Formats: sequence, structure tokens, C-alpha cells
Amino acid sequence: MPAKIAVVHGPNLNMLGMREVGIYGGQSMQDINDEITAKAKQLNVAVEFFQSNCEGELVTFMQQCRGRVDGVVLNAGAYTHYSIALRDAIAAAQVDVVEVHISNIFKREAFRHVSVIGAVCIGQICGFGSLGYILGLKSLLAKYAEPRISAGETP
Repeated sequence: MPAKIAVVHGPNLNMLGMREVGIYGGQSMQDINDEITAKAKQLNVAVEFFQSNCEGELVTFMQQCRGRVDGVVLNAGAYTHYSIALRDAIAAAQVDVVEVHISNIFKREAFRHVSVIGAVCIGQICGFGSLGYILGLKSLLAKYAEPRISAGETP
């Protein structure tokens, strides 16, 4: 059975291609989803997509990922920087989450340098445009392919 990955887009990502093109590029969210779908097909991975501008809907979706998907590629948008509720939902979901940002958040405003969700994600990818989503997908798959090491064993 192929791995199942959820790709979650947070607030304002539905406006990609129309807003701040100099920062986020000219691709729409649908363009990015199409790229992910094509790569997932090549990798034999099932993907599903979710987007919301509402914090509570993102929290609920993350909770619903528990036991239902193998991993999540998450671009939480602005909620990255202040949503303790989303951070707690990620932790409660007990699923591997890769945090993704289209822009390099560390080359932007100081308030964007802080990620409150980073501590409950397995990693962060930023600054590579839409490629970040593919890298997130591949990162999750690589993690699943790793041999598991039990406590006390040496690699």
C-alpha cells in the first residue's frame, strides 16, 4: 500500500500567483498541487490537499490526520509565527510533519524568523519556492525508508 501524505496550505496561499509575486512567484496553488500530484504519482505516493484561511479549520484537519495519513507537508503561512493552537494540534496528531515555506523566512521581516510550530515538526524547508513541497514529500518518504533502530542499538 502506498504511503499517504497530506499537503496542507495555510492562510493566503489560495492567492498564490496573484499576491506578492516577487516573493512567492507566479505559480498558483493549483499549479503547485499539480506538480506535487505528478511527483507523487512517480513515487507511488497517495496525496491529498487541504487549504484554509481559518486557524480552527487547520487545527481540526491536523487532528484528523492522526492515524489516517503517514505524514504531512505543511505550509502554515502566517500561523507558523504565532499559532500555539496549530502547534498543539501538530503535536497531538502524532504524525510526521515537514514545515515548508516558499520564501526564505529568515531573509524577511524579523517576526517571520520565529516558528512556533518548528519544535513539533521533523524538519523545515524554506526558500526554494514550490520545490520545497517536493523536498518535503521526498523527506517524508526517505524517513519511512530508514531502517528503524531500537533504543540501545548502534546505527
